[in-house]
Amino acid sequence: MSFATADRHEQAADLLGTHPDYRVQRRLTPVTHFHEAGPQTSSRIGVAIDVETTGLDRETDCIIELAIQRFRFDEAGRIIQVGVPRVWRDDPGIRIDPKITKLTGLSADDVTGQAIDDAVAMEILSSADIIVAHNAAFDRPFVDRRLPAIAGKPWACSMAELDWLELGFEGRALAHLVSQCGWFYKGHRAENDILALLYLLSHELPDGETILAKLITRSEQPTYRVNAIDAPFDAKDRLKSRGYRWDAVFRFWWRTIGEGESDTERAWLLSDVYAGYGEPVFIPVTACERHR
Repeated sequence: MSFATADRHEQAADLLGTHPDYRVQRRLTPVTHFHEAGPQTSSRIGVAIDVETTGLDRETDCIIELAIQRFRFDEAGRIIQVGVPRVWRDDPGIRIDPKITKLTGLSADDVTGQAIDDAVAMEILSSADIIVAHNAAFDRPFVDRRLPAIAGKPWACSMAELDWLELGFEGRALAHLVSQCGWFYKGHRAENDILALLYLLSHELPDGETILAKLITRSEQPTYRVNAIDAPFDAKDRLKSRGYRWDAVFRFWWRTIGEGESDTERAWLLSDVYAGYGEPVFIPVTACERHR
């Protein structure tokens, strides 16, 4: 496509985008930055990460594709530098379910004899001040098991840690969020997903802050995991309706709350659940422990 043709297409897209009956979306393309770095700008390093796996079981399934991309962001949460994406496939040594192939596009032929470069992956991940995934509760356990030396790094989840409805979005799926920002891409491949994640993090909201800035602020706030250990059986419906989930291994109800909710939650549990016969356990959680 010539520059003249591309320019005409862009002009047509701009014109169509001004009409209230149409919405224009642009294909994601690789970038080296989203904002220019100011003079003497202090910055931190993030790493966007995504995995494709043989299944959903963090104990028995394994990674078949790992994509990571280092980026640098300033104090305002603006991405001022984007590194080169690194993508590896890993031979699981087992049959890949046809459903996984249909979802990811990866078959046994694509991964046979392939391996993650552990040294390079470790170097990139170890340099991060924060590792960001869209559904870190899924990605992190697989990465921690595959690369245990970085198991203590702080993580943030762009899917679960933000109130997307409050931010003016519908849903939480990465492709849907990116679409609402005006972009599209071919999903369910790790390299495309981390590029989409970077575009989403760089998106500027009406208040002038980027999504990354919101995420960093939220991630740095401590939370509590509340374990309602030995809660009476007849309290299960009350716990469930309040957002508690059942831990089938350790056999108690639990939920995660913000730091400012701890006093209210403790009071509710003591009065409405335990009624003088026991008490809950509150465990502080930081970004280094979150999403394990």
